[in-house]
Amino acid sequence: MHDNVLALLSGDLSPSARIWTALAPALFAVAYFLGGLLLFCIRCAIKGIPRDAETLTRGKSMLVGFFLRHYFFWVIQPLWRLLLRSGLPANALSMLSGLLGVSSGVAVAAGRFALGGWLFLMAGVLDVMDGRVARTRKEANPAGAALDSVLDRYVDSAMLMGLAWYYRDTWVLLPALGALLGSSLVPYVRAKGEGLGVSVRDGAMQRLERVLFLGVGTALSPILEALFWPAEKHPMHWLAVVGLVFVAILSNVTAVSRFRTLVKALAPKRPVQPRSGVALFGFNAAAGAIATAVDFAAVLGMVEWAGLSPVLATVVGCVLGGVVNYSINRVITFRSHGAVAPQLARYTLVSGSSALLNAGGVALLTLHPQLAYTLGWWLVRGVIYFAWNLPLQRDYVFNDTSSDPLLEQRPHAA
Repeated sequence: MHDNVLALLSGDLSPSARIWTALAPALFAVAYFLGGLLLFCIRCAIKGIPRDAETLTRGKSMLVGFFLRHYFFWVIQPLWRLLLRSGLPANALSMLSGLLGVSSGVAVAAGRFALGGWLFLMAGVLDVMDGRVARTRKEANPAGAALDSVLDRYVDSAMLMGLAWYYRDTWVLLPALGALLGSSLVPYVRAKGEGLGVSVRDGAMQRLERVLFLGVGTALSPILEALFWPAEKHPMHWLAVVGLVFVAILSNVTAVSRFRTLVKALAPKRPVQPRSGVALFGFNAAAGAIATAVDFAAVLGMVEWAGLSPVLATVVGCVLGGVVNYSINRVITFRSHGAVAPQLARYTLVSGSSALLNAGGVALLTLHPQLAYTLGWWLVRGVIYFAWNLPLQRDYVFNDTSSDPLLEQRPHAA
């Protein structure tokens, strides 16, 4: 018994012990929540869905819908009542959630994924409770809300930093850092929107989803490792990797979606565009493809048939492709009627700066030889196109509605 306790504390576990340390809490949780789901469905069939008022005020999510949220808050009512009757202050629950969350990061950094995952899930459950306890007791105040929000950021960051440390010598470090960025930006954009009078609560990867996918994936990952890779000293914990990559992608998608909604709500109202945003993108992309084809065909013809040097042919081809791209965008994509000379000057400025940004981005990515330069080229092209080329062509080069760029009309934040 003494040896078993020491092995449990040190993490030097046999494959079967690694399975049971992850599986035992899961079996209890599954039994409780599946039994609760059965009772919840019976209750819904007889009396209807018990709607949680606080849940209805939160944003929509395609991953965890309102039915599952109502079910979750219904099934944890016994724990909530226990905490309410205990007399523990809501701030104490927030602090306990923070301590458990930070401990989860320390545990996964040391390779104790089952322990870290369950601690992270317990922290998430307590985070749900603290605000409800405070509101039920009529003790809610701005100081408690600030404490809860800041501790949530520490919990998320600690867990992801622990995962990043564990995977520091592998490719999984990249999604760990991506998840850290996305999980920080999702609540930040929401808070910024609320400060500016805009509600941005929707998104696929909110905090409940982050806790669920990260916590469950991490807590159960030792089971697969013990079954299939029992001899690994530093196992990959593939179930945790899947959850981490999923959170990294969808948290950043949610952050960008909220950011786009916020900017769209705050931006000065444009006159009605003759084309939708999707149509503008399609025509603009088609113009770029046609111009590139003309550029390549011209270079090929001048080198193979006219006998020009490839360097000179490339310069002439770039100019010809730029003229074709400008003409198609002016006439078809944006249907612009502005003066040609100023537009050409603006188009040349945007195209030249785009070339410099693309070259600089590719040069930076080539500092990482493990990244294929072709992948880096496409990544940089995509980012520069959506962040620089398309917005400036729409708002600056072919903008006939105002002499001032729209960007100058937006207030600057300190």
